[in-house]
Amino acid sequence: MVALMVAASAKPMPPPYRSHNVLPRVLAFYHHWKKIYAASQSLGGLFAIDLTLGLSTLSTGSTFLLWFGPTPRLAVADPEFIREVLLARADRFDRYESHPMVRQLEGEGLVSLRGDKWAHHRRVLTPAFHMDNLRLLLPFVGRTVVDMADKWRSMADASDGEVEIDVSDWFQVVTEDAITRTAFGRSYEDGKVVFKLQAQLMAFASEAFRKVFIPGYRFLPTKKNTSSWKLDKEIRKNLVTLIGRRQEAGDDEKLEGCAKDLLGLMINAASSNSGRRAQPVGPITVNDIVEECKTFFFAGKQTTSNLLTWVIVLLAMHPEWQERARQEVLDGCGAGGVPSREQLAKLKTLGMILNETLRLYPPAVATVRRAKADVELGGYLKIPRDTELLIPIMAVHHDARLWGPDAARFNPARFAGGVAGAARHPAAFIPFGLGARMCIGQNLAILEAKLTVAVILQRFDFRLSPSYVHAPTVLMLLHPQYGAPIVFRPLSSQPSDQPVKR
Repeated sequence: MVALMVAASAKPMPPPYRSHNVLPRVLAFYHHWKKIYAASQSLGGLFAIDLTLGLSTLSTGSTFLLWFGPTPRLAVADPEFIREVLLARADRFDRYESHPMVRQLEGEGLVSLRGDKWAHHRRVLTPAFHMDNLRLLLPFVGRTVVDMADKWRSMADASDGEVEIDVSDWFQVVTEDAITRTAFGRSYEDGKVVFKLQAQLMAFASEAFRKVFIPGYRFLPTKKNTSSWKLDKEIRKNLVTLIGRRQEAGDDEKLEGCAKDLLGLMINAASSNSGRRAQPVGPITVNDIVEECKTFFFAGKQTTSNLLTWVIVLLAMHPEWQERARQEVLDGCGAGGVPSREQLAKLKTLGMILNETLRLYPPAVATVRRAKADVELGGYLKIPRDTELLIPIMAVHHDARLWGPDAARFNPARFAGGVAGAARHPAAFIPFGLGARMCIGQNLAILEAKLTVAVILQRFDFRLSPSYVHAPTVLMLLHPQYGAPIVFRPLSSQPSDQPVKR
């Protein structure tokens, strides 16, 4: 499997970048096994049978058995089966337990939790992501985005009117600011210190995840492991101090005009449960808060920054859609200032572009579930207990049977009628998952992405740098392997009769 992934990532996509058939590169092992089963079907086999697991699966290319190293997994790309696994019969399946190094990156928070504890944390944290609450954060995030755009303009003014920028690095700053405000609210400055340490810890864990596959390596007292342990202790120490301050200050969520933040919600939940008996789960602890902070830092920062990166890359590749989106933004929001939530909600073309980006380049390209008991899908597919199911999100998003013959093309117009009717099955579009475990932060991600792209479109025309290499790859999440260098030209510095270089 590793050899397949390494070989696939060794060759970038060839220009011109009008086709986005990136599945063989991004999910090379899945693509490999799919071809094997397609070949077996062409030889006349109606069924692919694995007697070891007791599975019989239709070899249509949507559902088949593959091997993930030494572990067999059932690949499920049929949207009706996906709907059953993630929604209708979700109680029969658990989220797959991640590798320890992955958990070190994403934290033991909402993404990893299961059962009653997951349900309790989800219920406590949900109010932070209601649209009315996020509206209070919008001006702060907008200020950060405008500051970024002002810096780009200054850089362009100092460089003959245009500047090349690797947007992936800059967008991480924007998304880090947004998730810090969401997590810490009025404790923003203290939260910045905590998340700065968290960024260092993530860098260590990410490097280990890339290079080390020795069992037990993370427990050895190497220089980097020792540094990671020290960082983790410092993060916990700072959070304990911050929690103490917030507890002394009382319930600041009752302050008028104050947005609910994750830290305050968890502190309040811990306090309200402290005197109760017979709770199905234990009270929220300091360690729980630490792990949730790790989870939201990783998921909130990386997921949205990657989405923003791919949106700008795609608009640079497809200038006709960039111009359509810009005209919509200028008509609806004006040429300056920070768009309001009400203005952002009316940007239909930009919403279509975001959805098409999430279809072609979903942050998470696959997800895994484990059957908690014997279960039957579709009235005929019998799945034994403990079977692992791989749901290849990107494969579903790129399936021409669901999206039409232009499935590998960037065509935001397919979402003109909304998400529900864009494909031939409503479960064919699942960038944020489906059902109860759907991403809790999707409202924040979409709002933040709309705001950031709108501000950029107000102020700049942009194109791919000649040095850009299209090479989508996965390390936890989908990102450009060689960065995303984009050339920006401020709109006001461009004479009206001078065409933009493409």
